[in-house]
Amino acid sequence: MPYIAICGDDGSVNSAQLRASYLQAHLSYIETILERLLIAGPAGGTSNADFALSVFIYDTDDRAAAEALLYADPYFQCGLYGEARLEPFIPAAGRWIGGKAW
Repeated sequence: MPYIAICGDDGSVNSAQLRASYLQAHLSYIETILERLLIAGPAGGTSNADFALSVFIYDTDDRAAAEALLYADPYFQCGLYGEARLEPFIPAAGRWIGGKAW
């Protein structure tokens, strides 16, 4: 079962500045783990200046592996995220999974 991480920016820091400063390091890291990602991307805005969330779905059945992937991300390491929720995820329905799982 994959794991989903929903990470909210820390409201006490300048998240837009942190996102801009660490963007290239974050993207470079994402490129190194592409085979472990089902999907990843920013949310909560329309541009890098106003995104407030990051969402990742890791292709692993192991919570420790999902944690390691999240914790190694430069965005996590620089303190951008004030909250990071990591939960098992069951892809049950939708176009991306080809319909429904039941």
